[in-house]
Amino acid sequence: MKKILFMAAALFLVPMLSQAAQYKEGVHYTVIHDGAETAKPEIKEYFSFLCGHCFNFYQTVLPKLKKGLPEGVTFKQSHVDFLGGKVGVELTKAFAVAYQLNISAKMEKAFFNAIHVQRKRLVSADDIRQVFISNGVDAKKYDAAASSFMVNAQAKKMGQDARKAKVTGVPDLVVNGKYRIEKGAIKSWDDYLAIAFYLAKK
Repeated sequence: MKKILFMAAALFLVPMLSQAAQYKEGVHYTVIHDGAETAKPEIKEYFSFLCGHCFNFYQTVLPKLKKGLPEGVTFKQSHVDFLGGKVGVELTKAFAVAYQLNISAKMEKAFFNAIHVQRKRLVSADDIRQVFISNGVDAKKYDAAASSFMVNAQAKKMGQDARKAKVTGVPDLVVNGKYRIEKGAIKSWDDYLAIAFYLAKK
């Protein structure tokens, strides 16, 4: 009986060990600092509403990521401010506003649709404000949130987090605040997610 249990355990471990051997530091992922990981496992997506690849990721990959997220792992998002000049900074603030108003998913869809489907040119803070209002957000609530300390602090932190994670292109996934996945080594988005899930439980 003990022999059977040992064999069963060994067979269970084989795919786990082969998976661990398959993903190599410096090839499939980069350790971005020598410090500790986040207190709880997390996968964070760095993205921009202006980025066409991010829009594709939002449509085709993000649903798979959310559906396959390992138990106990949190998914987070952070908008980068290094694309698009001033409007990129304003869109980062807009994402912080959406988060504070608890409408992140709604406004993520709205901004991607406005920019990549409707082909609207958002060039100012007023243009961005209008997207919120057009999607049912009360103008006074938006103005209050946009001028709040919490929103401005969160927008600033998102920019700092991207620089700390050494994110230079998007979309990008950083796992447990320590591992950035290298897209150059993957053959498909499924591979990309497999690496993210592996690192999250590492």
